Amino acid sequence: MTDTRTDALAVLRTLVGNETADFHEGQFEAIETLVDGRRRALVVQRTGWGKSAVYFVSTLLMRRRGAGPTVLVSPLLALMRDQIAAASRAGVRAVAINSTNPHEWAEVQQQLANDEVDVLLVSPERLNNPSFRDNQLPALINRIGMLVVDEAHCISDWGHDFRPDYRRLRELIATMPDGVPVLATTATANSRVVADIAAQLETGSSDSAENTATGGTEVVTIRGPLARASLRLGVLKLPDARARLGWLLSHLAELPGSGIIYTLTVSAAEDTARLLRDSGMDVRAYTGKTDPQEREESEQALKNNTVKALVATSALGMGFDKPDLGFVVHLGAPSSPVAYYQQVGRAGRATDNADVLLMPGREDEDIWEYFATASMPDQANAELVIAELTAAASSGAGPVSTPALEARVNLRRTPLELLLKVLDVDGAVARVQGGWTATGQAWSYDAERYAGVTAARRAEQQHMLDYEQLPAGTEGCRMEYLQRALDDDTATPCGRCDNCAGIWYPTDISTDATTRATATLDKVGVPIEPRAQWPTGADKLGVPVRGRINPELRATEGRALARLTDLGWGGTLRTLFAPGTPDAPASPALVAACVRVLADWGWDERPVAVVSMPSRSRPQLVASVAEALASAGKLPYLGALSLTGDGPHGDPGGNSAYRLASVWGQFAWAGDELPQGPILLVDDLVDSRWTLTIAAKALREAGADAVLPFALALRG
Repeated sequence: MTDTRTDALAVLRTLVGNETADFHEGQFEAIETLVDGRRRALVVQRTGWGKSAVYFVSTLLMRRRGAGPTVLVSPLLALMRDQIAAASRAGVRAVAINSTNPHEWAEVQQQLANDEVDVLLVSPERLNNPSFRDNQLPALINRIGMLVVDEAHCISDWGHDFRPDYRRLRELIATMPDGVPVLATTATANSRVVADIAAQLETGSSDSAENTATGGTEVVTIRGPLARASLRLGVLKLPDARARLGWLLSHLAELPGSGIIYTLTVSAAEDTARLLRDSGMDVRAYTGKTDPQEREESEQALKNNTVKALVATSALGMGFDKPDLGFVVHLGAPSSPVAYYQQVGRAGRATDNADVLLMPGREDEDIWEYFATASMPDQANAELVIAELTAAASSGAGPVSTPALEARVNLRRTPLELLLKVLDVDGAVARVQGGWTATGQAWSYDAERYAGVTAARRAEQQHMLDYEQLPAGTEGCRMEYLQRALDDDTATPCGRCDNCAGIWYPTDISTDATTRATATLDKVGVPIEPRAQWPTGADKLGVPVRGRINPELRATEGRALARLTDLGWGGTLRTLFAPGTPDAPASPALVAACVRVLADWGWDERPVAVVSMPSRSRPQLVASVAEALASAGKLPYLGALSLTGDGPHGDPGGNSAYRLASVWGQFAWAGDELPQGPILLVDDLVDSRWTLTIAAKALREAGADAVLPFALALRG
């Protein structure tokens, strides 16, 4: 054995705590490429293969040879926590700089200055933080020992909307000194993504003698088979959400060990977790909206097997490390085999058996479409953002903060921040101290690129649908299909999945479980929180307000029948509000559900009359609900508010300042004098809440003592 292999094997055995451990096929080859060859490597290997061992062993060997610290770009906080814990076991000093530990940044910077850090973990966003980018990064790059890009599929267009900052790594690689090795790792990449990553890694000069001697910037790709022998895959098609929840209630306790139940939306995760908890099962919800401290506690509870499952969105995914995870269940299918393989790869990493069951839903394709279209930058919005920043720079106003820019363009905060990142990576704008500025570089909308991304996603969605429809028998092996979808030409039938070996999962649903699932899905009533603050920048749009909304003009807390994303009534409402659905009076079942919302409301004072919104798209629907609620409550129906001027204008989905401007002064009460007491105000769909806010203001100004908003649906 070479000295490098001897040293590397000793480090590996310390890392895994096993004196007889040896390298998996390809592991030492990757280490040798980095340590001895100082080259650029792309490692595409299945989850659990040991990609982290490659960069930790390589780091320690290079540090012993005098190299500087490794910079590890890591996408998720859960992944960072696991990587730091793994590093410490091998004697690797790893620290992180991320959004959750600003109190530690000064200490980390001092440790770096003292050369007491072997691995610095940073998020891709941190690379473009003005202070870090301008003050710490240049010195770090001058002495960097190795760059590691974990979950490298995010570099490619496949993940552009997940982390636009990943695309900036190309620029970082180009600035590094010659001879610094680069490692990119992923378990979820087909040939298209592999080629894209390799092209990003090849950035930089290869003219120097050192680069020529070590192979230049050519990327060494080490790719292994993606088959997971421990996983037993299956697909169970059930008619609706009620049946899927009933199956979970009937059989979750029978699944091996502890695991993850994936859902496609936050509300589905929260509703499912609530149902299971109410039925005595120890589960927790885990989503992008979960508090970071609670996320960390939930991760640890799952690792300690003190909960049966986490009911999670994709927020729990890349890098979460529980080697003995016993099962993964999906309530609804991810939009591609790439995403599905990544998530099921959490299970069975250090066990002989783990169960993986997909229960697709009829609504899956609608949810895929929503997320796919929401992530794509809009050309008109992009050009408007650039124009506003250019105008600010020309006037000498300096950088524009995100909140200030939000008041100038009709975009909500989250899509605006995503668009700014995309434009930053494209070089059209730059993030600086104090906000954003235009660079003056020419920019054009890359329609061809985004069309290509869209086409690729459509193809991957179809692959997922095809996976669900595979015929029984080994020609329809599910693991083989996933491998081939990831361009793994070693794929052969697994002999374990439901198509190869027969159905392994129970298909019965107990009557009691169906009853409990039905009760959960039939629950109605979601609070509509009243607006209490006028949006920043409204005065710049001709709306003369700022600060807090006068309590005497506000609505009180309202109710909606359900969210559009809810598991129960959400499906009915999505159909009702789908484009092309004709306006019609509410069905008896819908009216009955609305009446139940009012019965459960628990208001301080009962309403004395009903008023409806003057809907232009669904007048029959809104009027029928208002009249039905008035009849059920033996209240007078006073009619609809009047539209003034041209009425509300603008499309839904914009930011608060623009949404307020679109409805400001557009409603008035032209009817008889309002009776004393609260008025029930009925609408169809609530998005920004500014329509209800201004309608309530008009009623309060007309003498209403209070306004109780009610809507059929709450978006989001």
